[in-house]
Amino acid sequence: MSDEKQETLRQAALDYHEHPKPGKLEVRAIKPLANGRDLSLAYSPGVAEACLEIKSDAENAARYTSRGNLVAVVSNGTAVLGLGNIGALASKPVMEGKAVLFKKFANIDCFDIEVDETDPEKLADIVCALGPTFGAINLEDIKAPDCFVVEQLCRERMNIPVFHDDQHGTAIVVGAAATNALRVANKSFEDIKIVSTGGGAAGIACLNMLVKLGVKRENIWLCDIHGLVYEGRAEDMNPQKAAYAQASDLRTLDQVIEGADMFLGLSGPNVLKPEMVAKMTSQPILFALANPNPEIMPELARTVAPDAIIATGRSDFPNQVNNVLCFPFIFRGALDVGATEINDQMKIACVEGIAKLARETTSAEAAAAYKGEQLTFGADYLIPKPFDPRLVGIVSAAVAQAAMESGVAKRPIADMEAYKKTLEQSVFKSALLMRPVFEAARSVSRRIVFSEGEDERVLRAAQAILEETTEKPILIGRPDVVERRCERLGLTIRPQRDFDLVNPENDPRYRDYWQTYYGLMARKGATPDIARAIMRTNTTAIGATMVHRGEADSLICGTFGEFRWHLEYVSQVLGDAEHAPHGALSLMIMEDGPLFIADTHVWSLPSPEQLAMVAQGAARHARRFGVEPRVAFCSQSQFGNQSEGSGKRLRDAIALLDATETDFEYEGEMNVDAALDPELCARLLPSNRLSGPANVLIFGHADAASATRNILKMKADALAVGPILMGMGNRAHIVTPSVTARGLLNMAAISGTPVSQYG
Repeated sequence: MSDEKQETLRQAALDYHEHPKPGKLEVRAIKPLANGRDLSLAYSPGVAEACLEIKSDAENAARYTSRGNLVAVVSNGTAVLGLGNIGALASKPVMEGKAVLFKKFANIDCFDIEVDETDPEKLADIVCALGPTFGAINLEDIKAPDCFVVEQLCRERMNIPVFHDDQHGTAIVVGAAATNALRVANKSFEDIKIVSTGGGAAGIACLNMLVKLGVKRENIWLCDIHGLVYEGRAEDMNPQKAAYAQASDLRTLDQVIEGADMFLGLSGPNVLKPEMVAKMTSQPILFALANPNPEIMPELARTVAPDAIIATGRSDFPNQVNNVLCFPFIFRGALDVGATEINDQMKIACVEGIAKLARETTSAEAAAAYKGEQLTFGADYLIPKPFDPRLVGIVSAAVAQAAMESGVAKRPIADMEAYKKTLEQSVFKSALLMRPVFEAARSVSRRIVFSEGEDERVLRAAQAILEETTEKPILIGRPDVVERRCERLGLTIRPQRDFDLVNPENDPRYRDYWQTYYGLMARKGATPDIARAIMRTNTTAIGATMVHRGEADSLICGTFGEFRWHLEYVSQVLGDAEHAPHGALSLMIMEDGPLFIADTHVWSLPSPEQLAMVAQGAARHARRFGVEPRVAFCSQSQFGNQSEGSGKRLRDAIALLDATETDFEYEGEMNVDAALDPELCARLLPSNRLSGPANVLIFGHADAASATRNILKMKADALAVGPILMGMGNRAHIVTPSVTARGLLNMAAISGTPVSQYG
C-alpha cells in the first residue's frame, strides 16, 4: 500500500472513531421513562421489588435485569493484535469494536472493561469480582502465558461462561476451516501430519482443538522462534508447549516440514518458504494466519504448489480466519440456556455448525455484502462470511443444544425448533409476521412464474423457494444465461432439472402464447405482429399469459422497470370482471410492530369508491399476517376541518364503509400523528372508533402513501414487504426494483397462499 493510501486510510479510521460522536458505543434505555410513574417503577420505590426477587433467587437476575444478555469484554492490553503491549487505555478502541460486533451479529449487549493490571492472579480477582454484573466474560488480548492463568482461575471460581477468544475463538474457526479443507483434499484428521509455528495462546488452542477433532498428538510438530519443541528442551518452555514436545533429533522447521499435510502458522511474516511447501504432500493445506503479513503469501505458495488450499487472517484473500464467525454465536447460545461454562462439546458444536454452513448454498444477504466474490464451497470458500445471517440460527442453536446435552444449561430450552425460529427473527425482521403466510402457503403447491428469471435476486429466491416451501418456481429467461449465472453464484439449482424455464427467444409454446395474447388484445389495438413481438420481448406479458392459460398460478414481476408499466400488461391479460387491481398494500415491519400502508402504487388520486375498496382489501390482508386491523384514513384534514381536497374524498369513503357491513375498526380523516397516538386521537375526537393506535394507514394520494413507505424504509430502518397487489385474486404481484432476494421469497409465500385467503 502506498504512503498516500496508508495516510488516507489512517485518517478515515480516526474520523470514523471521532465523528459524529467519539467512540463506537452508547447506552440506551429499553423501558419508557416519560413521567413520574415510570420513574417510580424504574427506580425507587418500585425497583426494590425486583431486588427482593433476585435476593430470594439469584436466577431471577436474568428475568428482571439485563444480566442474561450482557457480556464483559475484559483486557489489560498486553497482547493487542498487531500492536503488542500497548496498555489498557490504548486497547479501548479494540474492545469497543469487539462490543459492537457482539451487538451487530448476535444482539448481545456488551461493556468493554479495560483493566490496568498485569499480574494475572490479581487480574483474575478483578474479573471474578465483576461476576454479579455479567452473564458471561470474554477475555481479550491478554499475553501468554498470563492468559492461561487468568482463564483457568476465572473458570474455577465463576459460575458463568469465561472464554478467552484469542485462544478458543481462533481455534474454533481454524477447526471449521480445517474440517472443510480436509473434505476438499479428501483426507481425514486421523491420518494427517501437521506442522505448526507459534507457541502462543492461539497456536496452542488451535492444536488442542485439532486433537479433539481427531488429529493424533504424535502427528503434530510444533515449532517456535527457537525451532522444534522437543523433549528435554529448556529454552522458552511452558507446560502448554511441553504437551506437544517431540522425541526427535530434528530441530528446524525446514527439517520437520517434510511430508506434512497441513501447515498451521500463528507466528510471523515469511516464516514458511516456498522450498518448504515443496516438501509437503500433494494439495497441501496452508493456514498462514499471521497478521498483517502471513507466514507465506498465497501467490508465492502457489508457485510450488498450485493446488494448495490456503487460508489467511486477511480479508483480501479467500478463507479469512476471522473470530467474528465464532464468538457472537457461541455466546448467544450459551447465554440463552444460562450455561455455567463453555465446554468442549459446545466448542465442537460451533466448529461443526460453521463448517456445515459453508457447504450449503450461500445466502443472498452474504452475497450482497461480498458482491463480486465467488462464494461456492471449495478450496477458496472453506468457511462462511461473517455477514451470513444464518450463522446465528445454525451455530447458536447447535451450541445451546450441546450445552443442554452436556449438562451445563441452567435454563434448558424446551422447544428447540421454536428457539431456532426466534433466532431467525432476530436477523430476518419479516420472519415472525411472515410465519402464518408461509404456513398457509405450505398447505398447497402453487406454480409461481418470475418474469425476470435471469436476475440474481430471482435465482437466489428460486433456490430458497425450493429449500423452504412447497412451491414450484418457473423462470423466464435464456437457458444459457440462467445456467451460467446459477453456476457462478454457487447455486445448486439448475433449469429444467429443479425448475421449469421459459425461453423467450425460442420456446415451443411461442405460437400458443402470441395467439392467446392476440385473442385478448385484438380489439384493443394489438395486431398479430405486435402480439408476436410482445411474446418475444416482454417477459411480464409472457408470465401473465402463462397465468391466464393456467400454466402458472401466480406471476411475480417488477425487479426492474416502472410499476405501472408492469401493471398495464398484468391488467391487459389478467384483468376481467372478477379481477381488477384496486390498490397496492405495503407492509412495513418496524421495531415496535407492523404498519400497513396503502395505496402506494395503483391509484394516483383514488376516488371514494376506490379508497373504500383499498381499506377493505388492506384489512383482509392484515389478518392474513395475524394482525387485527385498525384502519386510519390519513389526510392533512382532521375530522372534517377542511371542506375540500383529500379530506372530502376520505370522508366520502368512510361514509361508503358506514353503509356496508364491515368487521374491522376504521376512523378518519385524520393526521398521521393522531392515527398513531391514541391519547392525541382521543383528545381531538373522544368518540373515535379506534381501540388503539392504527396499524393500517390509507392515504388519499399515492404520492403521500409512497413517500411514507420510502421514508420509513430509508430513515426508520423499516423492512418493506410487498407491495401486495390487491384485487387480482393473488394471480399477480409487482415488486419494486429495490426488492431483495428475501423480499422475493416473502412475495412467493404470499403468492403461494390459497386464493380463498387473499383478495
